[in-house]
Amino acid sequence: MSRVTARRRMRRITPSGEIVRPDTLAVEEPLEIRVRGESLTVTMRTPGHDIDLVHGFLFGETLIGAAADIHSARYCAGTDDEGRNTYNVLDVGLHAPIVLPDRPFLTTGACGLCGRTALDEVRMRSRYPLPAPQPLLDAEVLAALPDRLRAHQSVFDATGGLHGAGLFTADGTGLVVREDIGRHNAVDKVIGWALRENRIPASDLVLVVSGRASFELAQKAVLAGIPVLAAVSAPSSLAVDLADESGLTLAGFVRGETMNIYTHPERIRGIGATG
Repeated sequence: MSRVTARRRMRRITPSGEIVRPDTLAVEEPLEIRVRGESLTVTMRTPGHDIDLVHGFLFGETLIGAAADIHSARYCAGTDDEGRNTYNVLDVGLHAPIVLPDRPFLTTGACGLCGRTALDEVRMRSRYPLPAPQPLLDAEVLAALPDRLRAHQSVFDATGGLHGAGLFTADGTGLVVREDIGRHNAVDKVIGWALRENRIPASDLVLVVSGRASFELAQKAVLAGIPVLAAVSAPSSLAVDLADESGLTLAGFVRGETMNIYTHPERIRGIGATG
């Protein structure tokens, strides 16, 4: 399996002069996902936890509903110039036949969907309606989760170039953290882990992401039945619209003792009832 970091020569410019030295970078490689030998998609990802990634991706595309729908997942085909397996082609065997979609995936920025169309499609594809908003966790616990996520981002420490995602319980216990060059891949990896651990729907968990909360990340939380999504950075307008309509509690700019709650604050104890 390829390493998750690589060394490359660089020239660092400083006020006191130039320094030429190697730098540690996050590895980015393609992963082709096949179903019964037929190519489904190619995603750029950081190698590692590919089985979780594939489970999460197929679940998010509603091509599977449970880990038991997959009977095999094996690396195949791809080789480098020296004939070594690149581990960049993963073929998935499913128990039941499916018709592979001939449309762009909703999780890509180039999906061509917008506004109402996107919201309606997520609603139609949701298997697990979110529970009615009611107190789930304390504001102090929520505020601490980004730091707990950050403490487990070892590859980010080395490279500064990876997104992180994690699933936490309501008392702040971390269950799983994954890193990836793509924020959507990091989320697919933790949701794939939860699917394999029979934790879907994850109606008692909180999804924390290290960057912004885009529509695609809110969508993945809703489809997995996760009631709270917390992001270190900003949400997009469509992510807020989806969260509002779906019953998802969406928090952004969760940093230190401050945060913005955009939708359904009822799940957060310690948040005032005004507004």
